[in-house]
Amino acid sequence: MQIRTDLAMESRDSAQGLQGVSYRTFTHGNIEEIHVCIETEEAAKALEKARGKYITLSHASLSHAAPGERIALSKALADILRPLLPPFGDLLVVGLGNRHITADALGSRVLDGMLITRHMKDITEPSLRGRLRGVCAVAPGVLGVTGMETAEVAQGIVEHVRPSAVIAIDALAARETSRICTTIQVTDTGIRPGSGVGNHRRGLTKETLGVPVIAIGVPMVVYASVIARDALSLLLEDMGLDEREHENAMEALVGKVTEHGLGELVVTPREVDELVGKVARIIAEGLNIALQPRLSEEEIGAMMHDGM
Repeated sequence: MQIRTDLAMESRDSAQGLQGVSYRTFTHGNIEEIHVCIETEEAAKALEKARGKYITLSHASLSHAAPGERIALSKALADILRPLLPPFGDLLVVGLGNRHITADALGSRVLDGMLITRHMKDITEPSLRGRLRGVCAVAPGVLGVTGMETAEVAQGIVEHVRPSAVIAIDALAARETSRICTTIQVTDTGIRPGSGVGNHRRGLTKETLGVPVIAIGVPMVVYASVIARDALSLLLEDMGLDEREHENAMEALVGKVTEHGLGELVVTPREVDELVGKVARIIAEGLNIALQPRLSEEEIGAMMHDGM
């Protein structure tokens, strides 16, 4: 049974010993930072991930972090983003997903908390002139609503705005239930909307858009088969049975239970609306800090509060 995941760290964990992949882990208090670098085409093919850097921030209480921890997470995200950004030029932030489906609304929710400045660079108060980096943003919706591929919309905007880079934000699918709303992945490889749930669309990448594309994502769903498999593994463990000896039977049972009638299902937490809002705030704050290095946090907060 193939279980898809958008997280490079999970793909790497399932292919231990694979050549062409480097793996480093750092810990900052309660925040775990994992760097996965896929260096060869062979490794990329084996992991079903594009070559490049994948950096994840994990915190067991990410979506329920106290104010101090939330700020620390936002700053940690900003520290990851800064080296990936071109030093000059406007930036385009694309919020992917369907805003009408909560588990897929992360992209648009992040944009709600961002400081958008492209239209303000020449008309702000004198103390801010020359210190604002141009940032514009769009939430293009999904193919089923707009009739247009997200990549088509983004490509048209890129041709008009000519940003130095694109930052794409999307909800992801994970292999482990513990990763839902506890992990933020940043990658310089771009993004392929819907790939985690088997809905392959044209990607937002440097090859398709002509500029570097940085992707930020948070797992919001897992496959029902993951939950069923984990439950059966625990049952076998409680019964004192060797999971490996019953691997084929367990896979067949999981497939029959989860795919019969309705096909493969994806599952999200009941309180997903609250979780998405809190995670989106962390990402938005991290982006504001990273994209406006010449502004203090107080200035960013004041501009957000005043509505610019």
